[in-house]
Amino acid sequence: MLLINFSHPIDATQQAKIETLIEDTVTIVDISTQLDRTQDFTTQIVALVDAVGLAPRDWQTTPLLINPPGLAMVMAGLLAEIHGRAGYFVPIILLRPIPGVVPPRFEPYEVVNLNAMREAARQRRF
Repeated sequence: MLLINFSHPIDATQQAKIETLIEDTVTIVDISTQLDRTQDFTTQIVALVDAVGLAPRDWQTTPLLINPPGLAMVMAGLLAEIHGRAGYFVPIILLRPIPGVVPPRFEPYEVVNLNAMREAARQRRF
């Protein structure tokens, strides 16, 4: 599975935990997500997703997982752009702080199937 990391680097312990959660191995692609708030948002989001380096066919056929950035507006834009390319909402991993650890460290604790959430929500439209 291809893990597109739009956040802080994933260390070996975090990667092992992610692989346990998804019951598969991951290849990580790190994408820096610093946006310039004086520039066009959409253009920057497209550039971030282009930086992943997948061909159009690969967006539709490669198993994908996202480590989202912390900034909500960037995450929303990335999800929209990736959905457009992949044709579905790609699952995301959630990390939480490990209590009492200095310096602060984070652990993956859940994989959220956004597409399944969307499908379930559709049932609540009526």
